Amino acid sequence: MTITDTTPPPVAPAHEAEPKGFLKRSLARACTLVPEKWRRRTPVVAVLPLSGAIGAAARFGGGLSMSRLEKVIDSAFAVKGVKAVALVVNSPGGSPAQSHLIMRRIRALAEEKKLPVYAFVEDIAASGGYMIACAADEIVADPASILGSIGVVSASFGFDKLIDKIGVERRVHTAGRSKTLLDPFRPEKAEDVERLTALQKDIHDMFIALVRERRGDRLKADDDTLFTGEFWLAPRAIELGLADAIGDVRSVMRGRFGEKTRFKTVTEPRGFLSRRLGFGTRFSAAESEQLTEGILAALEGRAIRARFGL
Repeated sequence: MTITDTTPPPVAPAHEAEPKGFLKRSLARACTLVPEKWRRRTPVVAVLPLSGAIGAAARFGGGLSMSRLEKVIDSAFAVKGVKAVALVVNSPGGSPAQSHLIMRRIRALAEEKKLPVYAFVEDIAASGGYMIACAADEIVADPASILGSIGVVSASFGFDKLIDKIGVERRVHTAGRSKTLLDPFRPEKAEDVERLTALQKDIHDMFIALVRERRGDRLKADDDTLFTGEFWLAPRAIELGLADAIGDVRSVMRGRFGEKTRFKTVTEPRGFLSRRLGFGTRFSAAESEQLTEGILAALEGRAIRARFGL
C-alpha cells in the first residue's frame, strides 16, 4: 500500500521570538535536529479515497471491489498514531454485494480499533456509494455533492425483434427452466419480470435496513421520501438526515483534532502497469481480455454517472 503524507510542513512565524534562557534556547534548538516522527506526537488522520463505480474488479479497471480494497482498508486503520479514518467518497454506485462487503469491512475495523470514521462526499455518493458512506459515524459533503438514490435498478436491452428481422435463429439448450431468465434475445416473460422484481425488493429492503441502522434517529423524513431511489444535493440531504454537515476533509478534521493534524493518504501502489508489464510489452490473451473488461467497466461507470447528470 502507498501511504502519502499530504500535510504541508509547519512554518514558524518570522516574528516568533527565540525562547529566553540558555537552557530553553538549547532545548529548542535541539528539538529542531530530532526527526519529526520522534517529536511530540500530533494527531494523524488516515485518508482513504474511494472513487469509481462499484463492482468493476477487472485487473485494469478503475472500479471499487472488496478484493481490490481489502488491503488498502486494512492499511488505513493501521496507520501509526491514527486518530480517525476519513473516507473520501466519489461513487455513483454499482454492485450491491460489493458495496455491502466494503461497508461492513470498514465498520468491523472501526469497532475493532475503536476509531471514529468520517465520510466526505465529493461529486456523488449515490446508491452503493451512499451505502459505503454509511460506514461512517458522520457524513460530510460539499454543497454541490449528490447523495441518496437508495434503491435498486436493473437495465438491459431486448434484441428478439432485431434477430427476427435479420433472420437469425437463437438456439439455447438448458437443464433447468429458469436458466434463460431475462434472456435479451427472447421475448420478455411476465414471470421473469416478477422474479426479478422480488429479488430487487429483497436487496432494497436490506439497503433500507442498513440506512436505518446507521443513521437512526437522524433520519427526518418518511420512507416514501427517503427510499424511493430519489437523490438530492447535500443541503437537502442534510435536512432529510442522510448527511450531517457541509465541509471538506481538511477543515473538518482540523476542527476536530487541531490545526496541527497530519493527513496520511492511503492508496494502492502507483505505477502498477509499468512495473508489471513494461513499455512495449505485448499483452497475453488473458491480459488483453482483462484490459477489455477494464475499458467496459470504465464505460459502465460513465453510464451510471450519467444517470445523475455527471
